Amino acid sequence: MRHRKAGVKLKRDISARRALLRGLVTNVIEEERITTTVPKAKAARPLVDKMITLAKQDSPHARRQATSFLTKPEAVDKLFDKIGPRFHQREGGYTRIVKLGWRKGDGAETAKLELVGSELIKRAADRAARREERLKAMQQGKEDEESK
Repeated sequence: MRHRKAGVKLKRDISARRALLRGLVTNVIEEERITTTVPKAKAARPLVDKMITLAKQDSPHARRQATSFLTKPEAVDKLFDKIGPRFHQREGGYTRIVKLGWRKGDGAETAKLELVGSELIKRAADRAARREERLKAMQQGKEDEESK
């Protein structure tokens, strides 16, 4: 019986499981979305939410706790400087799991673990890049006309 046995083992020993989850959480914070298997996404989701809750506190103790869990200092800086203030008004539910289908190689069910609202930021960045390209093309066209 599994009564009162919290957590998911993911077919790994404790050190491998901890390293896997630390890496997943660090990547979610750095990239704002990752593609992984459904059980791994479900296991990493509460840890990502916990890190964002720490970032909302923005105290030295919370920063030390996040630093001890995350594997890269850049992820800690991004967590406290960008992600924490972004979710300051939100009371929870910072992540979303979107099922993507079955992986071709081994048939594992995959999912995308992403921060809520990251699609808006990505869309805005894409829009800015397209606008920059249009401006560059217009300037190039003007220079070509002036040279003729």
